[in-house]
Amino acid sequence: MSTLASSQPAPTAKPPATQDPSTAHGGKPSRAKKTVVISMMAFAVMNFMTVVSLRGLPAQAEYGLVSIFYYIFAAVVFLIPTALVAAELASTFPKQGGVFRWVGEAFGPRWGFAAVYWQWQAWVLWLPAVLVFGAAAVAFILWPQSFDAALAKNKLYSMVVLLIVFWSVTVFTFRGIQASVKLSTFSGIFGTIIPGAILIILGVVYVAMGKPIQMSLHTGFLPDFGNWHSMVLAASIFLFYAGMEMQAVHVKNLKNPSRDYPLSILIATIMTVTIFVLGTLAVGVVIPHKSINLAQSLLVAYRDLWSNLGVPWLGNVMALMVAIGVLGQVTVVASGPSTGLLAVGKAGYLPKILQKTNAHGISIPILLMQAIIVTFLCGIFLVMPSVQSVFQILSQVSNIMFLTMYMVMFVAAIALRYSQPDMARPFRIPGGNFGMWLVGLIGLAGALIAGALSFAPPTQIGTGSVAIYVGILVAVTAVEVAIPFVVFAFRKPSWKATDSDFEPFAGQAKTRTPSQAS
Repeated sequence: MSTLASSQPAPTAKPPATQDPSTAHGGKPSRAKKTVVISMMAFAVMNFMTVVSLRGLPAQAEYGLVSIFYYIFAAVVFLIPTALVAAELASTFPKQGGVFRWVGEAFGPRWGFAAVYWQWQAWVLWLPAVLVFGAAAVAFILWPQSFDAALAKNKLYSMVVLLIVFWSVTVFTFRGIQASVKLSTFSGIFGTIIPGAILIILGVVYVAMGKPIQMSLHTGFLPDFGNWHSMVLAASIFLFYAGMEMQAVHVKNLKNPSRDYPLSILIATIMTVTIFVLGTLAVGVVIPHKSINLAQSLLVAYRDLWSNLGVPWLGNVMALMVAIGVLGQVTVVASGPSTGLLAVGKAGYLPKILQKTNAHGISIPILLMQAIIVTFLCGIFLVMPSVQSVFQILSQVSNIMFLTMYMVMFVAAIALRYSQPDMARPFRIPGGNFGMWLVGLIGLAGALIAGALSFAPPTQIGTGSVAIYVGILVAVTAVEVAIPFVVFAFRKPSWKATDSDFEPFAGQAKTRTPSQAS
């Protein structure tokens, strides 16, 4: 404070010459790294943006009123258990690492590395799917609807837009976490929250005006459990809810992690369920069941709902806002998992070439590798019959990888209650160990059910050859599950960075190197 500074006596002699640490390298002053502080509400929006995408609403509108059951079921058996477990683990282990630290504390770094790799790859596989939807949104901004629909269905157009947008976002992410936070917060508000609220309001107005409701109101709320093929799209709800734990890599940037993390998760959860349920019903009341398209129907719904009020051109404005929302989501996803992977890599689990960072602390090699993988995935457009089928298979592969990671995370949370019972847990799942077993087993069961359903082709959309569809799912899953164990087996002591601030696991000797871990 200035008052304290002015009360100090002026120096009468020049202090002994010492080397300024900021000029230790080449005599040039270096900038001290500025700590980025994220507010609780901004963090809640980041989590909301990570989880919520309006693109998923048409898939669940296929089920009409039954979609309400699926949303509530998935929230009870997956979203709530995930949020509770992530809140306890993040507040108990607020050090760097996220899911790597949580699983590693329970089962060692080998499984921790596998978990963080699966999480990262799930998001990488998810990125093309959400960008397909973003390409459709861009197509609906300016042109007549007939041209929009035809363009959005064009595989070449979708692939080109996907690559241009993703590579642009990748370069933008080089600017650091703070830039990504600002863009994601802006796009979260104007590209997801506001468009979602408008969609819900327009749906209510549409019904209040006595317009014909396209959704059947006589199907009841329970699905046909005997037809499991028809429930494949419903399993994708688990993917819609995935990501509550991802932003835990930024837990050290919160003012009060033990308080702000659980509260931000609670806020994000309430916002997520509300937007999903009401938004899906709004799409279902205006789009006939047989006309629902996974990549386009949300945009068509906006245009039809605004046409109902005599201002169809506002549908084009909504398409622009939705495209902004996709941009924000992609920015969050491009930066978040790669940040966690960098911290793990510097601890000695990734080659040196992937640990290089720019002035903003961003690993450009990891982001470039991520972009190359997304570019490679665009090859799926060439073997699948339609944009809609590509959209679905990328979503399902991503879903499987997420669920694999979550199953390990749930088991780890239970194990840690016994292996480290004396750890301070600022947020603790109520009910003691019984409460943890209950929440963990419910989450594990939900993930297993959804994972099994994810391997079946859905009956609602054409996916081409069943053999090719299932073959791609099985092959990609097998390779992705195996890769982290292979990388871990070939790691070298020299991979550990000298500037790594990754703290060792509880009980792990600080002198142990990754080559000594098991």
